[in-house]
Amino acid sequence: MSDTPPTVTVAHHSGFGHTATLAAAVADGARTGGARVSTLTLDTLTDADWTTLDGSDAIIFGAPTYMGNISAGFQTFAEQTGRRCMTGAWRDKVAAGFTNSGAKSGDKLNALTSLSVFAAQHHMHWVNLGLGPGWNSGTGSEHDLNRLGFWLGAGAQTDVDADPQGVHPADLATFRHLGRRVALVTAQLTAGRAATSAV
Repeated sequence: MSDTPPTVTVAHHSGFGHTATLAAAVADGARTGGARVSTLTLDTLTDADWTTLDGSDAIIFGAPTYMGNISAGFQTFAEQTGRRCMTGAWRDKVAAGFTNSGAKSGDKLNALTSLSVFAAQHHMHWVNLGLGPGWNSGTGSEHDLNRLGFWLGAGAQTDVDADPQGVHPADLATFRHLGRRVALVTAQLTAGRAATSAV
């Protein structure tokens, strides 16, 4: 693989701090996968932040699930990317996504689907979670990775009255897994591009 580490940006909106805590776990995982990582809060983007997004090899999108879908804060960001969508500015970047809700289900799958469709509209390559379901047998535990059983991306559940440090440890570990997986897949893709361009 290339000696140049891939660049991964974790771009998230967080309403009450829970999603920000999970974004930090995703970023930690991407670093352990060998990536150079930036973390951006989507409601405070600067021109420099947009440049970071445009220059990244991979973008991992995160948003809380509110009322069965991504938050309005994330949707505002998504609508600001319209020109980039039209010009293909993010074409062939790697993408992945994560979400959190107060309920065990909370219709998180709908939010993850919205994130993946957003990435598809930008012609990005979506990376799934890459884990089997946890906590689905008599020997399973709420401390299993992927305890809530998501495949499209990473899903967490945090009690609505918990502070940001109250995110479940298994969810933090699952989100670190997602970050590391994206870093490794991105490194493989960029190495493949380098190899084929040299032919």
